Amino acid sequence: MPHSASAKKRHRQNLRNRERNRAVKSDLKSQVRKLLTAISSGDVAKAQEELRTVAKKADRAAASKTIHKNRAARIKSRLTARVKKAGQGGSTAAAAKGRKTAKA
Repeated sequence: MPHSASAKKRHRQNLRNRERNRAVKSDLKSQVRKLLTAISSGDVAKAQEELRTVAKKADRAAASKTIHKNRAARIKSRLTARVKKAGQGGSTAAAAKGRKTAKA
């Protein structure tokens, strides 16, 4: 436990920031799950709408340094590829699981 006044204050700040960061990350993960559900159900219009929301939340989390900017870029890139594949009529089951289909 902290003893000095400044250490006590820093501890309070850390606890408060940790809760805020957890909420932001949890919200981002929930939004990603909604997007993946939309892709697996085959609703491309809803998936594109959810993708915009995910991108916005990822960018905000990266701007506040809750997550790294490269992680935000990876999330957006991977999900954009899945939505694009679903929009082209690709295998939505494979797109939802992130697997490549074997060519015969």
